[in-house]
Amino acid sequence: MIRASFHQDSEQKIDSFLIKGHADSGPYGQDLVCAAVSAVTIGTINNLEKLTQAVPQVVMDEVNGGHLGCQFDKAISHDTALLLDNLFWILKDIEGSYPKNIEVQVQKNKIDLD
Repeated sequence: MIRASFHQDSEQKIDSFLIKGHADSGPYGQDLVCAAVSAVTIGTINNLEKLTQAVPQVVMDEVNGGHLGCQFDKAISHDTALLLDNLFWILKDIEGSYPKNIEVQVQKNKIDLD
């Protein structure tokens, strides 16, 4: 199962997330849930850099997959917050369709990217 955890700052803006695990909804290379989560998450990180000039700290396991995290050292701008909220709600929509393959949550504690 994919577990997507988000953390919000004191202003309720998402300031970090960590996505771990594998959906196991199909054979390797044909897992639609995994492909969807990967596409929207990597697309969001790329667009944060292109559209907001934000400089996120990103960690990922490029060999095994199943581990992608992002956090910010500076205050979150309105545009950055909007893109991160969009990612959260897209993943919640995927969770609604595939609850056995992905779980999305907001956690109170700061996310450790390791």
